[in-house]
Amino acid sequence: MPMRPRLLVLLLLAAVALGLGPVAPASAGPGISPPGANDWDCRPDARHPQPVVLVNGTFETMEKNWATMSPFLADAGYCVFAFNYGNRATGPIPRSAKQLRRFVEKVRAATGSRKVDLVGHSQGGMMPRYYLRFLDGARRVDDLVGIAPSNHGTTMSMDSGGTSPCRACEQQARGSRFLRRLNADGDTVPGPDYTVISTRYDEIVTPWRSQFLDGPRQRVTNILLQNKCETDTFEHDQTPNDPVTQQIVRHALRVDGPAREAYKPECVPAPTG
Repeated sequence: MPMRPRLLVLLLLAAVALGLGPVAPASAGPGISPPGANDWDCRPDARHPQPVVLVNGTFETMEKNWATMSPFLADAGYCVFAFNYGNRATGPIPRSAKQLRRFVEKVRAATGSRKVDLVGHSQGGMMPRYYLRFLDGARRVDDLVGIAPSNHGTTMSMDSGGTSPCRACEQQARGSRFLRRLNADGDTVPGPDYTVISTRYDEIVTPWRSQFLDGPRQRVTNILLQNKCETDTFEHDQTPNDPVTQQIVRHALRVDGPAREAYKPECVPAPTG
């Protein structure tokens, strides 16, 4: 019996609860940019040499996923770009990776930059690895920062007959054929630096340790938010809005190589209510 991720059911319910409604058709248009993103006249400077491309997660849009991260990075001096892909990131991941490739080329042409930095959430932290490995993206990316990325899939799955309307959800099930191919020759490729930011309270990409990447220490840093700020209670969906996450992302983009293991962000009070 085919496998369908329980992630699909949970995210559909979450979409209804958040008022997102049905998944938008592929012809829905480019969408609304988050604050601070897609200024096509922006030019990187010496302190911020790579433009930053934000890659949203499954069932998300750039507007919602990056509502606070985008202006945070723009205020820090970065040229920030974002896009929608794959019918709210539900389509086949290899096809979405090709859309990422096209968008990166558009950003590189507009900014005159040789490389970009990628910051992705959930599927958006994992899907770029397909671009890096199979679509020649490694030559065009300096940093990949994954926030709660589905690098090795999720155990939240169940047996179900029929065909899932979310191909990307099936491909993010732990042990899927897609993930076996993606990770068959190791988690990383030469060239880019990798930073992974995870939360102990992730209820979607489980177990949270599966988000971490194996690779040389000079190229890979895996960070658990609660090791930096033990009172941080952000869960999967809201992790890009976490001020601690945002500080770590900014740090990872600023330094040569991935984020420093010793980096200490400023901890903020846990959200209430």
